[in-house]
Amino acid sequence: MNFVYRFLGESRASADAAASTFGFAPDTLRQPAFFSGKVVRHLAFREAISALHHVVVSDLRFKPRDRTAYFEWLKQNEAALLAEAAARREELKPRIETLRQRIRSLDDESQRLMKPFFTARQAYFNYLYKQNRDAWIVLDPVITVHPDEIFFECFSLDESSYGRLSCDHDVFEQLGEMAFGTTNIDYSHALYDEFQKIRTYRDTTLSIDPSGFEVQTADDNAFREEKIDLPDSWVRGFLQVSSAMTLPAHVFDLHPMDLANILGTLARRKERVGPRSLRFLLKPDAPVEVVVEPWGERLTFRRSIYRGREGGEIRIWGRRRLAILERALPLARSVRVHLTGTGLPAFFVVDFGGIRFTLGLSGWTANDWSSAGQFDLLAPRHKVDADTAQRVFAALGDRHAAPARDLARDLGLEESMVQAALTAYTQAGRVMFDLDKGIYRRRELTREPLALSQLRFASEQEASADRLVEANLVTIAGVDRNQGRRIVTGTVLDNARKESVALTIDADDRLVEARCSCHFYGHNKMMRGPCEHMLALRRIFHAEVEGVAQDKGDAA
Repeated sequence: MNFVYRFLGESRASADAAASTFGFAPDTLRQPAFFSGKVVRHLAFREAISALHHVVVSDLRFKPRDRTAYFEWLKQNEAALLAEAAARREELKPRIETLRQRIRSLDDESQRLMKPFFTARQAYFNYLYKQNRDAWIVLDPVITVHPDEIFFECFSLDESSYGRLSCDHDVFEQLGEMAFGTTNIDYSHALYDEFQKIRTYRDTTLSIDPSGFEVQTADDNAFREEKIDLPDSWVRGFLQVSSAMTLPAHVFDLHPMDLANILGTLARRKERVGPRSLRFLLKPDAPVEVVVEPWGERLTFRRSIYRGREGGEIRIWGRRRLAILERALPLARSVRVHLTGTGLPAFFVVDFGGIRFTLGLSGWTANDWSSAGQFDLLAPRHKVDADTAQRVFAALGDRHAAPARDLARDLGLEESMVQAALTAYTQAGRVMFDLDKGIYRRRELTREPLALSQLRFASEQEASADRLVEANLVTIAGVDRNQGRRIVTGTVLDNARKESVALTIDADDRLVEARCSCHFYGHNKMMRGPCEHMLALRRIFHAEVEGVAQDKGDAA
């Protein structure tokens, strides 16, 4: 997808002995959104926005060497080489040892001679990183100004980590003029270096410059246009985050030093074998326990008590990404952890008091948000007519941010219908879910509405579910209602094989638990979203038992 941005100049930072000023250049092609204020909590802001930078540049994907040519040569010569080695094995032993010693000597000499080259090459890459960030960073952070807070959002290079920095207006003094809305900002690596200079004895002013919106002259040389070709997966992943945030989760507060102990344990050792996971052991009204694998080291956090009603054992992978939070922990007041399940997304909300940083991690590093978990399929799937959806969106726009129940009360609608409408707009990039405060916010990710035909979260499983429903291959065996939850069992005939399915749907019509006898579920569980048999049974249950029309993919 191609995106065009138009900035008046560049984002700049200036500092002297008395003050620091950070001026962000917004995208002037979008609706005006600007802000100005003097930061009160200097150090917390510095560490939180530094963590945001570390998310932007994060890329932990494994990058193997290209050994195609070597394996092709080996395939052609392997038999002859083995035969020759077997025939001359004893004869060649002394020579092999001599050659090994010579190779070690040559390797040492090579390292000595090549060190200046490697140093120069790294310096070049560092220069390229600073001067041509489009080759390294896919999209600059998105910033949103609302009546209660200002927040930045970003996504990592490897599409496995999401960062959000939110600052209440109480964090600023001497607030200047502001316009509510969302815009992309021009961001550079040099700004990160300037953030490191923030000090308590120096006034720090944050400004999103409104001047670019005042004069829009097409041939003004001060304006700079950028064209970025974004992969669909990047945008799709950004949108999946909000869907994942609405999933039911085990939630508990972790003392910042307890999280620091986890990071310290990981820093002391280097795992050579799997599993490379953190295993959280949660028992109601008991200290949180974490087992660090593969060493089996158990950490008990007596300052962090799990207050949930249901315990569990949850494993998360890609734990090295938590190092993004390491610098910020000494200043944090608390860390609220949201674990949605084993191999499913995890969220860590670091609270500094008025400043909050949310780190969202996919199931594991190689499991990016866009291709792995179809989390939108777990959300309510009720069909909402266009007029109702527009009313919900307009009501949210008037308030900028609100919980679904308040919108439902104001509009006289069922909360499930409001939830479904907000889910559709979330998938369209126009609404996001604020995990910090448990509310929905209007946030236009892009200037123009996204092409839903390209970004629709349709999967092979959802397309297969449509075919199963249309062929009348789904049978409901029973429905058990218990404390607002509905446990639905049934069978689905697929390729002459009868699959047994069990679903648990909560009071908000979210799919919270599911099982199936098919291969897809047996191999992935729920880590890659529900299978086609679960989706088909769910659709039939809502349509035939509850009489609710289902959304087959048409976003509002």
